[in-house]
Amino acid sequence: MIEFAWSGLFWLLPLPLLMRWLPAVASRQQAALRVPMMARFEQQALTGSPSGGRPLLLLLALIAWALLLAAAARPGWVGEAVELPVSGRDLMLAVDLSGSMEAEDFVVQGQAINRLLATQIVAGEFIERRVGDRLGLILFGRNAYVQTPLTFDRKTVRTLLEEAAIGLAGKETAIGDAIGLAVKRLRNSTDEEALERSILILLTDGANTAGEVEPLKAAELAASAGLTIYTIGIGADEMIVRSLFGSQRVNPSRDLDEKTLNAIAETTGGRYFRARDTQGLNQIYSLIDELEPIARESKQFRPQRALFYWPLAAALLLAALVTLLWRRQ
Repeated sequence: MIEFAWSGLFWLLPLPLLMRWLPAVASRQQAALRVPMMARFEQQALTGSPSGGRPLLLLLALIAWALLLAAAARPGWVGEAVELPVSGRDLMLAVDLSGSMEAEDFVVQGQAINRLLATQIVAGEFIERRVGDRLGLILFGRNAYVQTPLTFDRKTVRTLLEEAAIGLAGKETAIGDAIGLAVKRLRNSTDEEALERSILILLTDGANTAGEVEPLKAAELAASAGLTIYTIGIGADEMIVRSLFGSQRVNPSRDLDEKTLNAIAETTGGRYFRARDTQGLNQIYSLIDELEPIARESKQFRPQRALFYWPLAAALLLAALVTLLWRRQ
């Protein structure tokens, strides 16, 4: 529907006629602004002239006045109310960029890809589904840093995840520092009540080999703050490697510290998941999708589009037309 923000301006519609016909106004001998040409125009418009057309000019002028008022009243198109799907969850993603993420033991559409690319594909789709959540991104290797603070802008979070490169934060793995950084950032940007319902999803393919904070100590700190951590161990159990001595089966996930990852999850009330292939990784993120959202009041939004320029343009065109016709007569 069309709504006017300042609909009261339409009370001014009869103002030109009142200025012309009210006895109190018509009887005034002096005006603050004298325009002799307008006096001649009013007289000819009301009385007519041999050349004709003056009443039409007056009608067009009145229409232009009405259109000016319509533009000044700020018309706008208001659409149907749309309920915003806000869950209010604060969710941080911590992704391992250590050198071991280069292992190509995942398959997508029949093509072998490395662990980071598989994570970017699956986690990217997960990010798109988290409508209404505030998402943040932490990247870690030897060091941990915040790539994206908590935001509702899912597109930016996904883009920055896709731009992440192996070794960007160092070749080693600082799991404890990543957890500690997540707790710090969530404390700075989330109130205490919401922090107790926040989630960290930590994905890695190895063991803690760097950093200043031990993973279990960081998990205890997260638990005391009310942060729930879901850990994902990524990597196939075996793959065939070709060498000069022929093909042999190896375990590319031999360095994965599942015991520590499971302990981190249990300490914070979360769960540990094992992703051996792309399908398994998809299932894990789908399961995390089913987490109960934080209850908040639903919000409604009505899209609006300004329309003032249409009556304004029409009024200016009519004014130009009236001026042109008046000069020709």
